[in-house]
Amino acid sequence: MAEVLVFVDHVGGAVRKPTLELLALARRVGEPVALAVGEGAGDTAGVLGEHGAVRVLTASGAEFGEFLVVPKVDALQAACGVVSPVAVLVPSSAEGKEVAARLALRLGSGVITDAVDVEAGAEGVVAAQSVFAASFTTRSRVSRGVPVVTVKPNSAAVEVSPAAGAVEELAVEFSAAARGTRVTGRTPRESTGRPELTEAAIVVSGGRGVNGAENFAVIEALADALGAAVGASRAAVDAGWYPHSSQVGQTGKSVSPQLYIASGISGAIQHRAGMQTSKTIVAINKDAEAPIFDLVDYGVVGDLFQVVPQLTEEVNTRKG
Repeated sequence: MAEVLVFVDHVGGAVRKPTLELLALARRVGEPVALAVGEGAGDTAGVLGEHGAVRVLTASGAEFGEFLVVPKVDALQAACGVVSPVAVLVPSSAEGKEVAARLALRLGSGVITDAVDVEAGAEGVVAAQSVFAASFTTRSRVSRGVPVVTVKPNSAAVEVSPAAGAVEELAVEFSAAARGTRVTGRTPRESTGRPELTEAAIVVSGGRGVNGAENFAVIEALADALGAAVGASRAAVDAGWYPHSSQVGQTGKSVSPQLYIASGISGAIQHRAGMQTSKTIVAINKDAEAPIFDLVDYGVVGDLFQVVPQLTEEVNTRKG
């Protein structure tokens, strides 16, 4: 059976959710072979095997921690020589898209970014993408070489499908470019205790209608009750009410959760571009003519400072 190479996103051996989603997609096309590199790579095998990886290639070396991007491309290129995959799947982060582009160039093939689905077609692997602010879905394939596809988080459900997960050490010969950009320092991100925005199953966002940084406590309370991530519109971020790292939109982050709750957000095209692929969208806005209501599955016309606390209370009551 054809093999599909999956690049593993992990932190010290802890596999992140988008990788498990890639394994589910890979099984639609062939047998998943996972590649984990860097510190803790060997510790990923158990989880990867549990979620469908028939083989787990691991590569260690100081280069993966001391230098940016290129050592990972070198490892993927070496893995392609060992596996001869029908496709390479990479998590669609900023780094993932750079890794994918560099790998496709080396392989003389093409790259498809921000896919929301992957399947086997009559003429090769077919990827679906949401385009023009998610107004259309396109289906495309790479016509030459091994397709390299980056997939957006939350594009597939995580599925337990135990497989062999046989561990193999991969020999990687690092290129001269691998040491071109050195990491000079790292600062751990302060944890909020909430899920990562782009990976969260539920996102609660606030916009201009929140009317102040101190009022985002209302948004955060609902997010915490739901176990959700907190997002913000560009207007809220530009006003200094919430960090740019939480901005959802064309110039921020793209999210595709199971549930997206927009509070006090008008629904400008810039914001819609970053959240329109959410599975279920709920909007709370006192302006009944707000563009966001053209997009939603459920809309509440009302003051968010009355509606959101009531919703939070109801969620906490049902949890209790």
